[in-house]
Amino acid sequence: MYLLQMGVGSLANVILFFYHISPILSGHKKRPTDTILTHIAVANLLVLLSSGIPHTMAAFISRKPLCPLGCKFVYYLQKVACSTALCSTCVLSTYQSFTLTPGREGRSWLRGGAPRVTGSFCCTCWLFSVLMYIYVPVKITASPNRHNYTDAQGDWFCSSSSPSAGIVVLWSTSDAVFIGLVVWSSSSSVLLLHRHHQRVRNIHTPTGHHRCPPETTAARTILMLVVTFVIFYAVSSILVFYITAFFDFRQWLIQTSDILVSCFSTISPFLLLLRDPRTARICS
Repeated sequence: MYLLQMGVGSLANVILFFYHISPILSGHKKRPTDTILTHIAVANLLVLLSSGIPHTMAAFISRKPLCPLGCKFVYYLQKVACSTALCSTCVLSTYQSFTLTPGREGRSWLRGGAPRVTGSFCCTCWLFSVLMYIYVPVKITASPNRHNYTDAQGDWFCSSSSPSAGIVVLWSTSDAVFIGLVVWSSSSSVLLLHRHHQRVRNIHTPTGHHRCPPETTAARTILMLVVTFVIFYAVSSILVFYITAFFDFRQWLIQTSDILVSCFSTISPFLLLLRDPRTARICS
């Protein structure tokens, strides 16, 4: 599963990155969301590598767990990348909702300066995540049973002491705020696109009657992204809560949790690429 996620997911995110970074570097016509999607692709790639490489090394290369420094780096990188992917997804959905809403003051200014504004917000997401999870390396240590390979209940890689209640509340609150903004902005965009489709369906030309209207395609893309993200995040959070609350550190639970964390990073680039109208033109 880890090899599949790393291979397929990393390839898709690399394609997504170069697909949206090329207009920025070449100076050709670019969309405002290109900058956001490049940050999402980098964050997704780091999530896949930080969770998949250690498990793959432990399974095929060496049975020894990671050293203390490796534990701190891997889990800190994973937390920062997951938080940045969530924050960047929030920036993407909020920006789309803001630009779609009619009569919004400053909308034309935002469209004109979108690459600069969205780039600043995405960089802020990285900085926010780095500072938010700076506490993680303090609590992560190497596995206490580094040379006991038969302990079925042992920590597979690293062990950590439970963070304080204030830190847990802070992390949970930030994630809840981002998820709430994603759901709210995406719901607003879908409702707006649906109302627009209801207004203009009577004036569609007969030649385009059998084609899917662009607003319907956009609404479906937003819905698929949000539903996929919320489902995997909710299931992963429930599993992590169970592991932490009941101190159940069985190996298959930890592995399943890490796989669920990486699922959205594997699936989301395919949704973004396959639902992009430019992809169809390039393939043609």
